[in-house]
Amino acid sequence: MDVTLLYFDGCPNWRTADHNLRAALGEAGLTRAKVHYRCVETVEEAEALRFVGSPTLLIDGIDPFNDPEAFIGLSCRLYRTPSGLAGVPTIEQIRMTLDVASS
Repeated sequence: MDVTLLYFDGCPNWRTADHNLRAALGEAGLTRAKVHYRCVETVEEAEALRFVGSPTLLIDGIDPFNDPEAFIGLSCRLYRTPSGLAGVPTIEQIRMTLDVASS
């Protein structure tokens, strides 16, 4: 499984997303999974990656929280969680995407 965390420098949420991702990987028994980090630095790079905000998780190159109407660019991203909008998906939400990807 290939896991990538895309972010931009100065994003206040990417470290929390990393924490939630690592916790979800642990819960899923995927502690050996290597997480790649990629800092998106320019608008051109964001457009080339179809980067819809920081933080963005890619599992095997796919954004499991994809919103086709989301704005592409260097901005903060919001996720729908059981508690409302948040800057990161919950551990459980990430765990569910990992379960689907590994099945």
